[in-house]
Amino acid sequence: MSREKYQRNLEILRSNVLEMAETSLCMLQNATESLNKLDKDLARETIAMDEIVDEHEMTVDKSVSTLIALQQPIAGDMRLITSCLTMAIDLERLSDLACNMAWVTLEIEGERADVEPLISRISMMSDIAQKMLEDAVVAFKSSDAELAKKVTAEDDKLDRLFFENEKEYIELMIKDPSLINNASHLLFVLRYLERIGDHICNICQSIVYLITAERVRLN
Repeated sequence: MSREKYQRNLEILRSNVLEMAETSLCMLQNATESLNKLDKDLARETIAMDEIVDEHEMTVDKSVSTLIALQQPIAGDMRLITSCLTMAIDLERLSDLACNMAWVTLEIEGERADVEPLISRISMMSDIAQKMLEDAVVAFKSSDAELAKKVTAEDDKLDRLFFENEKEYIELMIKDPSLINNASHLLFVLRYLERIGDHICNICQSIVYLITAERVRLN
């Protein structure tokens, strides 16, 4: 493999991770909207998008194997290769969680008004998670380690909202047993969003390592 082709393949690897991140973000946005509007068609579209992310992950995996097998990457390039691989793993898991959120939309019974007290809390958490992922993408594109570190500070808000909302859901179910079925499904969504925040923190750790060569725990 010529040096020119090698550099081109590194850029293709980077581009694949960025496209994967943008698709994952779109899935998270659509999954949230599908819940907000109880739009089952949008939920199904979101679920179908998971195949795109899986294809990107396979492409990243093959690219990494090829680059390592056919070249001897220098330190900076090796960090890019390994960071792209770990980010792809987290993005694939993140998109699975967004997919799970969309599946919950298909399980909800009744009208939007019936679950308003529950869904409004999910929107707050999803807004934070979406902004975290958006900023993580910017940090990767611009090689901004400080921004990546700032992103992870938002995870504390997600954790706090998770515990607050979980408690509130249980109280609502006690007051109104008719909410139990829907609330049980939506409790999983709270957990999915909390886990999405953790995966974004992992992505930010990979970005910081890529830029600074330092392994730091940010979650």
